[in-house]
Amino acid sequence: MDSLIWSGAAISVAGLVGLMWCIIRVARARKAGLSDDELRAAVQKVMPLNLGSLFVSVIGLMLVIVGIFLG
Repeated sequence: MDSLIWSGAAISVAGLVGLMWCIIRVARARKAGLSDDELRAAVQKVMPLNLGSLFVSVIGLMLVIVGIFLG
């Protein structure tokens, strides 16, 4: 069960890296002084990756919990 815990932690970290990348990308778009429509388009472009990263992070945390319960 240790492998399940560590693989879940690795998957969760990968999701967190994706979330951090989304935050950095939107922050750069805001600093660029884009117009309202361009900023909205940039945020909409990042949104699927943001949700996917959140999903991956949650799945990783669920694997950690399952590994703890089974171990």
